[in-house]
Amino acid sequence: MVQHWQELLPVDRYAVAANGLLHEYDRKVLTFLYQPLIGPVCLSLYMTFWAEIEENRLWSQSNTHHSLMNFMNMNLSDIYDARVKLEGIGLMRSYMKKEEENRLFLYEINPPLTPEQFFLDGMLNIFLYRKIGKNQYVRLKRFFSDQKTPPTNDFKTITKSFQDVFMSISPSALTANKDEEEGLYKEDGNVYIGRNETAGIKIIQSDFDFDLLKTGLNNSLVPKKAFTAKVNEAIQNLAFLYGIDAIQMKNLVLNALNEDDEIDIEELRKAARDWYQFEHQDELPTLVDRIQPRMHQTQVQEPKTKEEKLIHYLENTSPRQLLTDISGGAKPSKSDLLIIEDVMFQQKLLPGVINVLIQYVMLRTDMKLSKGYVEKIASHWVRKKIKTAEEAMSLAKKEHQQYLDWANGKNKNVRNKSKNKSIRTEMLPEWFKENQDSSEAETINHSKTDDYEKKKLELEEKLKKYRS
Repeated sequence: MVQHWQELLPVDRYAVAANGLLHEYDRKVLTFLYQPLIGPVCLSLYMTFWAEIEENRLWSQSNTHHSLMNFMNMNLSDIYDARVKLEGIGLMRSYMKKEEENRLFLYEINPPLTPEQFFLDGMLNIFLYRKIGKNQYVRLKRFFSDQKTPPTNDFKTITKSFQDVFMSISPSALTANKDEEEGLYKEDGNVYIGRNETAGIKIIQSDFDFDLLKTGLNNSLVPKKAFTAKVNEAIQNLAFLYGIDAIQMKNLVLNALNEDDEIDIEELRKAARDWYQFEHQDELPTLVDRIQPRMHQTQVQEPKTKEEKLIHYLENTSPRQLLTDISGGAKPSKSDLLIIEDVMFQQKLLPGVINVLIQYVMLRTDMKLSKGYVEKIASHWVRKKIKTAEEAMSLAKKEHQQYLDWANGKNKNVRNKSKNKSIRTEMLPEWFKENQDSSEAETINHSKTDDYEKKKLELEEKLKKYRS
């Protein structure tokens, strides 16, 4: 991921535009429905941009990002991080153009979804439910809904029609002459201030194989016309939300097919949700950052040393991508992803910390992820309140002997009895070996076999890609 100093400078100017008129009711929607997902910093940035637009206007005056930093009492990296999250959740679009030596950014803020759109979204509502819990979710649904208009079956219609109220005049009187026509229409280049319909979140899931899905359904006599634009969008969203591959999606689509050979989107959502809850003990997915949150990144300056570059990589790479890089570009196995997902959701470890955990465990266990071993170390790091990749590296060095005992199924007494025996061959990440005390290193008796040297070289080659 590109760092903020490559994308944004305090001297860069910006202007804010509103994609439609914003209403007071939008503040309630943003505060109660969006804030639990994006956090108060993102909400504050959105409200600041909103405040810069004058009432009943669509554009603001231009300003510098340095002024924005002063207004919000925030550094530029936090502002950039908040901006990216607003873009990701659909509340904002960003544009940039160069003006001689400077740059001008246009930040277009979008109105939030209506409560009805949000609660029927199929993805945002799931994340909100998981974030705030059932009781608060039900309370918010009541807050944003009311009883329907009373039925009018027992009432007599007394509403007057247009012709009952207004006098009819000749058609010629309704036609303006040439002199009057000029004032009847808006000026060129202007638009009427109004409210555009807000679109929901759209997932661009490049790795979902639609061809494989449709090929698998050919034998099941599912017509191609059943895959409408809305159905395809729903499949994309569900694949992202629940981590469903094309083969599993085939069964869900078949369950959602109705008697008219149409794919019922609501049935498809229900089938996907039921499948996920069955696989994850009635839990629902949680919205988390793909990479280490900016506030918990330690490598905030441009990296220069090898260790700084490694920390930068670990803090700006998702755990899924790390597994892919370690495998030389191969797609991670489903079992490995489930282990990491459980640690991320259940143990609440941050992505950068999980990346250190993945690297340490895989190099300690011959490139295999052992569920019990991963969970044991993860639990220890949770109790130690580890939040950054740097803290995780430091603790792994400090507790290395304890983690060795866990891997070997030993306890402290066994370790004391066998401390004079040679320790079996072990491999460690580069960051572990760097700065390691020489006296400690002497206690580790590595095997000098050709097999060890071969494995060491292979691992170094695997790590070259993501250390650079």
